Amino acid sequence: MSDAMAGKTAGSYKFGVKALFFDVFGTLVDWRTGVAREAETHLKPRGYTLDWLAFADAWRAEYQPSMEQVRSGQVSYAKLDILHRKSLDLVLPRFNVRDLPEDVAHSLNLAWHRLDGWPDLRPAFIRLEQRFLMAPVSNGNIALMVDLARRNTVHFDAILGADIAGDFKPKPQVFLAAAEAIGLAPSACMMVFAASHTTDAIGAAACGLRTASIARPDEFGMGKSATVCEVPVDVAAQDLNDLADKLGA
Repeated sequence: MSDAMAGKTAGSYKFGVKALFFDVFGTLVDWRTGVAREAETHLKPRGYTLDWLAFADAWRAEYQPSMEQVRSGQVSYAKLDILHRKSLDLVLPRFNVRDLPEDVAHSLNLAWHRLDGWPDLRPAFIRLEQRFLMAPVSNGNIALMVDLARRNTVHFDAILGADIAGDFKPKPQVFLAAAEAIGLAPSACMMVFAASHTTDAIGAAACGLRTASIARPDEFGMGKSATVCEVPVDVAAQDLNDLADKLGA
């Protein structure tokens, strides 16, 4: 192992973890504001005036139902970009948006690739990446995760998650495949998620991963999201910088 890699895998002596796995939507990036912005950018020039945040909420509301069809075995695995497009096609008519040109609809569907990180993302990652292996374990597909990382200038050692497992969280295979891919036991990995993401907490812990929640009170609107996870976690942090403090980074 090189000195550089040894430094990255020094980990946390207190918690015994060498890799941090991150949920992305809501935990690292602000999906609601970003999707609303992109919807306005694409639709307002075509004469539409919507409640842009309500549009973002409606699109996001199709997120879990679309993945549940895959998790339940009703349909085969499909990348989140594909599921997002199917959901977009359902939501647009509800806001009286019809006959959108394909190039506009395609570009709007990539709104999820153009989300901005929460303010603590970059400074905390600069600290955390010095001590831990870093990877998203997201329901987002690999191309989506790459675009978000590059947009927000953050470093990942690997892109893990749904595309690797061929399924969606909180199915056990998503967490276990991530640990296997990075060459560590589940107990040496910590799943990091927004405090309201209870399924991440339960799913990761059931697979033997350590868990860390981040208070993201504004994920679903100003002050509307839980700041304390409903189930026990190993680390409860106010933000990613607080997580870095508590992990000794």
